[in-house]
Amino acid sequence: MTDLFDGGQLDLFAPERGSRGAPLRHDPELVSLASRVPSRVHLGTSSWTFPGWRGRVYRRSYRDKKDFTKTSLSEYAAYPLFRTVGIDRSYYAPLTRDELRGYGEQLPDDFACVMKVPSEITTRVFPQHPSQGARAGQVNTGFLDVARFRDQVAQPILDAFLPHQGPLVLSIPPGPGGVNPRGFADAVGRFLRDAPTELSYAFELRDARLFTDRYLDTLRDHGATHALNFWQRMPTLGEQLQRGALLPGPVVVRLMLPPGQRYADLKEAFAPFDRLVAPQQGMRDDVARIIAQTEDLNQPLFIIANNKAEGCSPLTLEAIAAAVFKDSPQTR
Repeated sequence: MTDLFDGGQLDLFAPERGSRGAPLRHDPELVSLASRVPSRVHLGTSSWTFPGWRGRVYRRSYRDKKDFTKTSLSEYAAYPLFRTVGIDRSYYAPLTRDELRGYGEQLPDDFACVMKVPSEITTRVFPQHPSQGARAGQVNTGFLDVARFRDQVAQPILDAFLPHQGPLVLSIPPGPGGVNPRGFADAVGRFLRDAPTELSYAFELRDARLFTDRYLDTLRDHGATHALNFWQRMPTLGEQLQRGALLPGPVVVRLMLPPGQRYADLKEAFAPFDRLVAPQQGMRDDVARIIAQTEDLNQPLFIIANNKAEGCSPLTLEAIAAAVFKDSPQTR
């Protein structure tokens, strides 16, 4: 595999080089498969800056890691199957207007992103970790603070990124100690009552104790959705479906981490994320069910895959698309 960062040479494949954001030549079978995926189904990965995807998603060369991180989104968006991407770095700090404009300039018009809301807003109780200092284990007084959300997250998006903004994901991490499911559902309702209506919201739970009927009813009442997630501490996607997790509106599915696995262990085992290591057939079958069940209402569907789900998220999405759409008529 050729090194992604090739000194000063910008492009190892000069004959294929096009203008910024122009599509490169890809495998005709992949292009044909992508043409069979309905426009309402948006496939993409959880972040995109993985040098191990060299030769599959990435063909150009980049001066260095900084250049790759800053400019590779345009090449990612040219990959035939991808019509969305999970912007994960926003979980660690809000993105500025300039950062959002920089992303938008690299994207085609019909490309909508799934962005995570910062953890400072979605964390209920700060982790028991030395990095948290004096607040470790303490309740977050800024949890689902809608004023902070408006100022730090919503307004920059409305000003600089709205044409490319898909559902915003509020990922609720597990916290130490007990939980108050009723109080949590009420906090979700208060947030959604005052959140900007120009944006759409999907809540992702990492603690099954919060996954209650009251929570789902609250989302439904406010026009928000539950992000169905393949995650170690949550019921399976199929079980979430059975419990009524598929709500009206844009649907988000996040394929993250198999049951019983640790993120750090799989990150080490699966790197550099260039091949499927541990296919999850049950997960794929559940995703196919979600695709079928959202078809009747023509719901927008955003399927985001992480490398830690099976080893290589582009290949995970290709396998799902082939299983569901290979024999469908071309749609685009």
